[in-house]
Amino acid sequence: MPPPTDGERPTSVAIVGGHRVVCAGVETWLKGSHPRVEVIGYFASPAEFAAAHPRAAADAVVLFDLPCEGPDFDALRQICEAGHPVIAYTCSITDDVVSAAEAAGAVSCVGKHEPEHVLTAAVRSARGDHPHAAPRMAQAPHDAHRIVRPTLSRRERQVLIAWFQTENKHAVAERLYIEPSTVATHLQRVRAKYAAVGRPAPTKAALVARAIQDDILSVDDL
Repeated sequence: MPPPTDGERPTSVAIVGGHRVVCAGVETWLKGSHPRVEVIGYFASPAEFAAAHPRAAADAVVLFDLPCEGPDFDALRQICEAGHPVIAYTCSITDDVVSAAEAAGAVSCVGKHEPEHVLTAAVRSARGDHPHAAPRMAQAPHDAHRIVRPTLSRRERQVLIAWFQTENKHAVAERLYIEPSTVATHLQRVRAKYAAVGRPAPTKAALVARAIQDDILSVDDL
């Protein structure tokens, strides 16, 4: 069989935490997806994963298992801040958990009870240009008369402002001393967070508008 072309190259997934039986089930789900998704490794703990993958890899997504009791949001945040696009996978899909996962930097939060097509859609979009809001994230309650502001991390704000003030992601990477892929991951997270609160910003111009609305920057900063 000939090797896959660039358009057919599978998205790689590393699973962090969780029971082996859960990981086996997830791998079975993902194997049947199209475009292809390939599980490249299982790591029993966040520390084990961080030691093996200190930096984000191209076309790779992290599926982070959040325990129902005592979810480790600090470990989730550390992996996100290293530049990895992360999907929080949990059975406790409450508003508090979704908000905390989003604040830690997760691209999406998917419930273990949700069907496989929800998980595969989240995985594919985590490395793409279009953010994905899982059903439970999109249902986050908010007042229709109040602007809901997503919780952006300090680094996400830095990347966002630098991107507005420079020509491209490579210039942002040079300014902040990070990899271009890390810049792209942070921007994907920001878009996902805005989509999750019902304020999608698929273009740079739309993100500028959102940032001004939310006092992240002013017109004079541009």
